[in-house]
Amino acid sequence: MLLWLAQFFQQDLGPLRVFNFLTFRAVFATITALVIGLWAGPGVIRMLTRMKVGQAVRQDGPQSHLKKSGTPTMGGVLILIGIGVATLLWADLTNRFIWPVLIVTLGFGAIGWVDDYRKVVFKDPEGMRSREKFFWQSVIGLIAALYLAFSVSAPTNTKVWELFSAWVGSGFNVDLPPKADLIVPFFKTISYPLGVWGFIGLTYVVIVGTSNAVNLTDGLDGLAIMPTVMVGSALGLFAYLTGSATYAKYLLIPHIPGAGELLIFCGAMAGAGLAFLWYNAHPAQVFMGDVGALALGGALGTIAVIVRQEIVLFIMGGIFVAETISVMVQVSYFKYTKKKYGTGRRILLMAPLHHHFEHKGWNETQVVVRFWIITMMLVLFGLSTLKLR
Repeated sequence: MLLWLAQFFQQDLGPLRVFNFLTFRAVFATITALVIGLWAGPGVIRMLTRMKVGQAVRQDGPQSHLKKSGTPTMGGVLILIGIGVATLLWADLTNRFIWPVLIVTLGFGAIGWVDDYRKVVFKDPEGMRSREKFFWQSVIGLIAALYLAFSVSAPTNTKVWELFSAWVGSGFNVDLPPKADLIVPFFKTISYPLGVWGFIGLTYVVIVGTSNAVNLTDGLDGLAIMPTVMVGSALGLFAYLTGSATYAKYLLIPHIPGAGELLIFCGAMAGAGLAFLWYNAHPAQVFMGDVGALALGGALGTIAVIVRQEIVLFIMGGIFVAETISVMVQVSYFKYTKKKYGTGRRILLMAPLHHHFEHKGWNETQVVVRFWIITMMLVLFGLSTLKLR
């Protein structure tokens, strides 16, 4: 919005040309989201408290968590407000990637809102049933995957519809350009052609999988939000470089025209995330809830697909991956041993993984900060793929 206004008046007011610089708008999108979050935080917390949306704490979890019972949850709305306002103000709203990322983020946030609301207001411990939640995640994920298959492949908005029409007219048998391939990091020329159906399948798994992985990680004060900020910021750098023909050619990464505009969204996500951390740091005044975790995970997955860095997301989001695998392994092993021996057994003291370390004697702050440090190292390793090829 501000970009349009600046371009409209820049002939009369020359200094407004600074709005044409992507980095300028990204910095101010970050600041805007941060200020909105810090300013609106107390009001949102009071509103959630009046709504009596207190967090229910697992009785079988660490005893130190029992004192958190009743802390307002659904605080992810604070993040979504910051991201939404900052992106709408500072991004180029004609860009073909901004709206899909926003829609996925807000769509997954809506799913999380319904889930949280049922849990804390209707006192339904299951919230939204797993099958229902997965259905709506799949609907949004598949629609986004279908659109991205052609928007990533096409150089302009008009070419997106042309490529889609050619795919339908050919009997759903059109090859996508090499930039839509699955890229293997650390190698200059190794990539795997996906085709339209392969791209849709991979994108769906990345978006839905990342959304649920961040949700599983959100179990301690500040644990999920800081890795999200770090990974999102790194993806913003990938977006900026991918959107530049010069940098993309030099770094041997795909050039996706228009992808650079996602730096605005990533900046807004970082600013909103840091503002939320102000209130979510131990001892937390508010919890993120599914409304925030599902939305942020969906956003990370969508951006990673657009910049063609799905494997790098897997690396940088190693904490999210480990948390997810810990739950899958724990549940599978428990079911297997219960069927075989009549009594379920566990590999970890408790899943997800962060609770295992709490039972091992780490206090909450130690777990959170150490997971942050691990994420920082993984993000730096992921960024190294830009040059190590």
